[in-house]
Amino acid sequence: MKYDVILAGVGGQGVLSVAAIIAGAAVKEGLNVRQSEVHGMAQRGGAVLAHLRISAEAIASDLVPRGGADMILAMEPVESLRYAEWLSPKGVLISASEPFINITNYPELEGILNAIKAFPVHRIVETAALAKEAGLSRAVNMVMVGAASEFLPIKAETLEGTIESMFASKDEKTVEANKKAFNLGRSARN
Repeated sequence: MKYDVILAGVGGQGVLSVAAIIAGAAVKEGLNVRQSEVHGMAQRGGAVLAHLRISAEAIASDLVPRGGADMILAMEPVESLRYAEWLSPKGVLISASEPFINITNYPELEGILNAIKAFPVHRIVETAALAKEAGLSRAVNMVMVGAASEFLPIKAETLEGTIESMFASKDEKTVEANKKAFNLGRSARN
């Protein structure tokens, strides 16, 4: 078994936290993990990219080959399309529906969302509304972990436990809001 993920977004959206949770959960289940990160101009709203490889066998490289990703998990719609050439023909593209408009010529959102919908297996997630429903508007990245969980080769309980561990140093309300965001993301459908 191997499962390759491209995680994409913009600086400050929690892409690397998402990668850490998925990787941590995979390790808890005894799987091998390799991760590579490209931060770009993250402090200025620039692109953030992480390659995450999960396997039952040894993994030779940190980088997902073009056309080999089982999943693209994007915190922002344009970023999901930026890395589309990495997606396997059988892969799933999961994107937040809300744009992070950090350029003056940001493409028209309807066209971007229609391009995402053209992928055979896709999910567009209303992350802001679900994070707000969970009681923590910053938990959009946990919503995305939940949306991805259906496709990942990791048990949902392990992912949720990893989220709980990651936020254990915070107050109980923050832990519960992040877990709720994860579960709302799990139930999100197009």
